[in-house]
Amino acid sequence: MLRIAVVFLTVALSVASAKSYTVNLFQPAVLAGTELQAGQYKLEVDGSKIRLKNGPAAVEADVQVENTPQRHRSTSLRLERKDSRMHIKEIRLGGTNVQLVVN
Repeated sequence: MLRIAVVFLTVALSVASAKSYTVNLFQPAVLAGTELQAGQYKLEVDGSKIRLKNGPAAVEADVQVENTPQRHRSTSLRLERKDSRMHIKEIRLGGTNVQLVVN
């Protein structure tokens, strides 16, 4: 049990210490109830919270940090259609084996 806690803490710290990532939305998408327009966003990771920023506007959401077996080549999103709008469900961080699952 202690080993699992140490691994989780290591992953969380490595994500938290990451500077930022760039995320491109090619179509409008919803995060934490807020609709984001298509465009380039700066993604900041702070423990189990993320912040997407485009200019002065920012949206925060809670996420679950997961470790995947393979390394992600680039930062990418997994979207899901719900209520005729696309919702961000996962963000895979480029250059890492970390994916963030939106709660």
